[in-house]
Amino acid sequence: MRRGTLKILLSGTASDSHTWNLVYLQLFLEELGHRVVNLGPCVTGDLLAAACHEHAPDLLVISSVNGHGYRDGLTAVSRVRREPALAALPVVIGGKLGVAGVRDPAAAARLTAAGVDRVFDDGDVAALRSYVGALAEDLSPARVPA
Repeated sequence: MRRGTLKILLSGTASDSHTWNLVYLQLFLEELGHRVVNLGPCVTGDLLAAACHEHAPDLLVISSVNGHGYRDGLTAVSRVRREPALAALPVVIGGKLGVAGVRDPAAAARLTAAGVDRVFDDGDVAALRSYVGALAEDLSPARVPA
C-alpha cells in the first residue's frame, strides 16, 4: 500500500436505498488516492460489523440521504462498537441525517457519544477531505531520515 493511502469501508444505512451518494463518495475518496470497498445501500449493523472484520479498514464512512441517517447511524455504530476488535476503528457519518435536512447539534452529540468520531454536514466534502487527509498522515509510517 502506498504511503498515506487508507483502506476505507463505505456504507449506506439500513433503511437508505440510495446509491448515487455512495458512488460519488467512492469516486471522491479514490481520487484522493485511497482504496475503497463500497458495501452499497441498505446495510444492516450486523453486515457492517462483519464487513469491518473481513476487510480490516482504516476508516469506516457511513452516508445517508433519506433523512434517517441519525437513527440508522446510532444503530450501526452501536453494533460496530460492540465488537472489541473494532473499538479503535475511526467511524464517520454524514449526509442528510434528519428529515428536516438541517444538522441538529444534539443529534450529532448523541452520535459522537455512541462512538462516531466525526459527524459531517450534508455536502461538506471539504471537511471530509481534510479529515481523511489528516487520518492518512497519522497512520503513515514515520519518515526515516536519509
